Amino acid sequence: MTASINSVIDSEHRVRLLQAMAALAGARGYAGITIADIVREAGVSKRTFYEHFDGKEACFLALYRAASGAALRVLREAVSADKPWQLQVESALSSYFAHMAADPQVLKMLFVEIHQLGEPGALLRREVMQQMVDFMLSTVQPGNGPVPGAAPVVLTPTMAMAAVGGINELILQAIEQGMAGDLPRLTPTASALIRALAQAEVPDL
Repeated sequence: MTASINSVIDSEHRVRLLQAMAALAGARGYAGITIADIVREAGVSKRTFYEHFDGKEACFLALYRAASGAALRVLREAVSADKPWQLQVESALSSYFAHMAADPQVLKMLFVEIHQLGEPGALLRREVMQQMVDFMLSTVQPGNGPVPGAAPVVLTPTMAMAAVGGINELILQAIEQGMAGDLPRLTPTASALIRALAQAEVPDL
């Protein structure tokens, strides 16, 4: 698990349990692990596990929320308000893809194993997707960055969700093709997708 995720967790044992969940879910899949596996990997007792989580599902969902939160922070921190929004989006996506590619176990958990959790997983996944939509809507807008003479931007919430869904599918395809480490190569395609949905061109600077 990345340091950026660790920084939002205030318990050493909780960190170790989430690290163990990430490693095991990435290697075996969520369905193939037990609480006994998790505590063995983390080097803690079952009692310690239950001090932090009600069960395996709660542990996995906590990991998903922490990892997603770290990825979203990377997106937001990569935005530079002195650039046109098109370049802000490209910079943010480049940082986001690099962040995700750096931890294949967490990447698989976020995009593959979450589907094993049924409705609780689907609800949390939708929550995170909406946060990404909100990020896009706040970044892709007229006046966000100096773009003299730029055409009006038209990015609706529906189109923003389409962009998020498309980017997620690109990431999933890369995982399935064994190319998770090459996620940054998706930056031009993902940026072009957002520009197309926003009906905007790259500005001339």
